[in-house]
Amino acid sequence: MLRLLPDNIEDYALQHTTPLPPLLEELMATTRERMGRRAGMLSGPVEGALLQMLIATIGARRILELGTFTGFSALVMAAALPDDGQLITCDVDPEATAIAREYWARSPDGHKIELRLGPALETIKTLQGPFDLVFVDADKPAYKDYYEATLPLLAPRGVMVIDNVLRRGHVLDPQDEAARATAAFNDHVRQDPRVQHVLLTVRDGIMLVRRK
Repeated sequence: MLRLLPDNIEDYALQHTTPLPPLLEELMATTRERMGRRAGMLSGPVEGALLQMLIATIGARRILELGTFTGFSALVMAAALPDDGQLITCDVDPEATAIAREYWARSPDGHKIELRLGPALETIKTLQGPFDLVFVDADKPAYKDYYEATLPLLAPRGVMVIDNVLRRGHVLDPQDEAARATAAFNDHVRQDPRVQHVLLTVRDGIMLVRRK
């Protein structure tokens, strides 16, 4: 898992977070086994618990996720939705999302999840808001485009959650395309008069955004 803080602090935070149910623990293990180094893309239990807390706090019923991977975050969030809630998740990777489908089928919350395979920006054009929560965890160079495309779909009291906004700290001195794009995105949000926002040092950095 990606970590910014010392391991003992990260472990302490994990020990004091509501544990995952067995199916999600198994999904994490399967992801590590089948996806190798890419398993670092998992949101993980602390971020998952934070997402669930946000969903419960705002009473979310509709969620849009950009970046499915193996379906961990979608299943975590779906578990916090009411039984008639809806989560639409977008991805382009049939290999990773095949794992997601396996585990959604085994979960009592899987029926709330709808996978849209294809470029997220194209999918977004076909969607109607409002969404109570938008979770962005896809290709980093497109973050600004995702933000601008989904902000109009956000419910008046909705929250946008953007993952990996610290890029292991590389946003301080960006040397590659992803880090430069993320740093530019963070500055774009900071300068946007339409929103209020906070950047949290959870996992690899999470930005929370709401419309003013």
